[in-house]
Amino acid sequence: MNTTTAKIDTAIKNEKLVKQLNQLLADYQLYYQNLRGFHWNIKGHLFFHLHDKFEALYREASETVDEIAERVRALGATPLHTLEDYFQQAQLTSAKDISNGEEAVSITLKNSQVLLYDLKEVLQLGEELNDEATITLISDLITGTEKRIWMLKAFLG
Repeated sequence: MNTTTAKIDTAIKNEKLVKQLNQLLADYQLYYQNLRGFHWNIKGHLFFHLHDKFEALYREASETVDEIAERVRALGATPLHTLEDYFQQAQLTSAKDISNGEEAVSITLKNSQVLLYDLKEVLQLGEELNDEATITLISDLITGTEKRIWMLKAFLG
């Protein structure tokens, strides 16, 4: 492969990486908003435990959103940043009027599993591009997501 072809191939993969990062960003924004809703609306005997847990999760998600958006900027692109963009790009859907604790945890588990799939897609492309910054960011997010999935499954029994 000549250098011009290699540069074009890298540019295409870089564009694809930005697209995948923006997809991940959109999903994380919906994940975040769902967690906020669960935090605000949870009821019942699990209220005190889950209210605090959802707050911790949405704070973590907020930091993750910022890290992903900054990675997109570092790659020379513009991160998605409107609600319209998020709803158009996201695979996750908004969870409305959820007050049952187990239902909220179940939705959080399913959302986390989608995010894990997204993260692994981004990691694979980051590895193809030898993009160490993306690999490091995404690897850390995968570790945290896998742990969260394990804990959510354990909570649900």
